[in-house]
Amino acid sequence: MLLTITTTHQPATDLSFLLHKHPDKLQSVEIAAGKAHIFYPEANERRCTVAVLLDIDPIALVRSTRNMPGDFALGHFVNDRPYVASSFMSVALSKAFSTAMNGRCNKKPELPKVSMSLEIKIAVLPAPKGGELLIRKLFEPLDYEVALQRHNLDKKFSDWGESKYYTVQLKTQKTLQELLRHLYVLIPVLDADKHYWISQAEVEKLLAKGEGWLQNHPEKEQIVKRYLKNLSGFTHHALNRLLNTEGTEGENEISDDIENDLSDKQKETLHQKRLQQVVTELKSAGARRVIDLGCGEGKLLRLLLKEKQFEYMLGVDVAYRELEKAAERLHMAEMSPKQKERISLVQGSLTYRDNRLAGYDAAAIVEVIEHLDINRLKSFERVVFEHAQPKVVVLTTPNSEYNALFDRLAADTFRHADHRFEWTRNEFESWAKKVAGQFQYNVNFKPVGEEEPNVGAPSQMAVFTLKGENI
Repeated sequence: MLLTITTTHQPATDLSFLLHKHPDKLQSVEIAAGKAHIFYPEANERRCTVAVLLDIDPIALVRSTRNMPGDFALGHFVNDRPYVASSFMSVALSKAFSTAMNGRCNKKPELPKVSMSLEIKIAVLPAPKGGELLIRKLFEPLDYEVALQRHNLDKKFSDWGESKYYTVQLKTQKTLQELLRHLYVLIPVLDADKHYWISQAEVEKLLAKGEGWLQNHPEKEQIVKRYLKNLSGFTHHALNRLLNTEGTEGENEISDDIENDLSDKQKETLHQKRLQQVVTELKSAGARRVIDLGCGEGKLLRLLLKEKQFEYMLGVDVAYRELEKAAERLHMAEMSPKQKERISLVQGSLTYRDNRLAGYDAAAIVEVIEHLDINRLKSFERVVFEHAQPKVVVLTTPNSEYNALFDRLAADTFRHADHRFEWTRNEFESWAKKVAGQFQYNVNFKPVGEEEPNVGAPSQMAVFTLKGENI
C-alpha cells in the first residue's frame, strides 16, 4: 500500500524539513505486523514527493489475531490488510511524522504554519460502506479537490463488477499538520476494520487530531461513530465533548461524573500502591522471568516493563477481551522489536494445567483468587503451586474486615459483583499456610495499603517462596 505527498511550494524541499526525514535516506519504522518505509521519489527545489510504503507481513497477521478484520471465518488467510490504507497507515503516519503532526520543526520553526500546495495519492483506499459519495463527503468540506478511480474486482472478468477499492487523489492548499491530521482520522473512518482495541484512549486521540476542524465538519457525527466503530458509550462521550453540550441535565451528569471520578481515583491510588508493592517484592526476590496470572488490562505488566531486571514477562488471562485491552494499553503494536521480545500475552485458565505456565522465577496473582468459585480453589492450587511451581508467588486478595469502613457497602456484601468470596485476615493466613505446607513453600504475610485499628489494611499479601530454591 502506497501513499505519496507532493508539494510544489518553493522551495519544495521544505517538505523534508517539516517531516524530519532526509531525502537521501531510506528510513523505516516498525508497526504492528510489519514496517513502514519512508523515501523520496523526487526532491528538488521545484517539486518534492515523500512516499510511505506499508510492508505488512501476512504471517505476522496470522500470528496476531487482534490485527485481523472481524467476522470472516477465513480472515486470517484471505484479507486485504497488506494492500489497503487502513488503521495501519494511520499508525505509520503518526510514528513516522510525529513532529510534523504535532506542528513542530526545529530547523525552521516558522514552517509548520505555512500553507502550501499539496497533492496526495492513496493507492488504495477501501470504502465498503458509502463508496465514492462518502469519500467526497469526508474530504471536500475540508477544501480538498477529489479525483477517484474505482477498481474492478478482476480485470479479466469484467462481469464481476466493481470492487470497494479506490485510488484516491487529493489536491489542497493547507499546512502539512492539517493534512496529516485529516488523513490520520479519515483513513480509518473509511475502512471498516481497526487493527487495535477501541478504548477511551481512542476518544482522546480523535479529539486531539480533530481539534480545529472536526467540530465544524458537516459529517462529524458519522466520522466520530465510524472512527470509534459505533461503540455507543465512546461515541456519545466524544460527541458531547466535541459539541460542548450544555444545559441543566448535562450539568447534573457532569456533577455525577466528578463524584464517580473521585471515587475511582481513590481506588486507583490503592491499586497503584498494591501493584508497586508487588513489583518491589518481585525485584527483591531477584526474579527475571515473571508470569502475571490474571493480568487483566496489563497494569502490572506495564510497571514490570519499566524495570530492566525483568527479562521476560508473560501475561495470562481467561478473557480474550481483557488481553486485547492489555495489548492496547501496553502499545504492543508500536513496540520496538527488542521490547516485544520481553513480553507475551496468552489466553488461559488458572484452574487447568498448562505447560506454558512452567519455568518462571516468579508469579504475580493480584486480586484474582476471589473471582474463583470456592470449589475451584484446589484446582487453582495444583495448577500454580504443583505444576507451574514458580520459585516465588506474590498473591494479594481483599481483606473483608476492612469492608466495615466503606459507608456504601452493605453488611455481608462483597466489594465487587464478580467476587465469589472475600476472606478475613485469619481465613487468608489459614489458607495460605495450608497451601505452603502442602506444596513445600514458606510463606510471609504483609498488609497492602494503610492499616486501620481492628480491621487491618484494605488488601492482604502472601509471599510464597519454594523451599530450598534460590533465583
